[in-house]
Amino acid sequence: MVIVGLTGGIGSGKTTIGKQFESFGIPLYIADDEAKALMNRSKVIKRKLIKLFGESAYKGNKLNRSYLSSKIFNDKELLDNMNAIVHPKVASHFNRWLKKQKAPYVIKEAAIIFEHNKEDQYDFIITVVADEDLRIKRVLNRDNTTKEKIRTIIKNQLSDDEKVKRSDFVIVNDDLETAKQQAAEIHQSILNAIK
Repeated sequence: MVIVGLTGGIGSGKTTIGKQFESFGIPLYIADDEAKALMNRSKVIKRKLIKLFGESAYKGNKLNRSYLSSKIFNDKELLDNMNAIVHPKVASHFNRWLKKQKAPYVIKEAAIIFEHNKEDQYDFIITVVADEDLRIKRVLNRDNTTKEKIRTIIKNQLSDDEKVKRSDFVIVNDDLETAKQQAAEIHQSILNAIK
């Protein structure tokens, strides 16, 4: 099965573009969504996260996301420790999901492909980029956060220029109609490449 990675910085519109590929009949796996679901569902992950962050990691039976975010925000070691707990579970969940797919290729949306040197897990990589002010505006509309926090996240992510250099395809998502057209062209290019 051909696996296409879809990545991009915060607010670039990865999920919107992923849904565009879904409209072409391509299965979409959103790694972040699955990670959140597993953090709530998996007893093993729960136990390990409580050990790492303390009892406040969960409120009732639900992941206390704002607490975790505040803990990992400026603590790379803690973030890496959390990822070491969650990512292997997401990877095995993805592999099980992959076996059930019948399309010519699948899209796996993942925010950090290059940051963790995971390029070799993909046959092609698409990076979504957008104007920084637009990205900040999108995240402010979506999340309960501040411009400063978003700028810090952007600063901590690999630069768009670096991602673009290492990608097979790039979608500029400043205007949705243009971005959809680019997605359609890339879809065709991938189909042609894997025939």
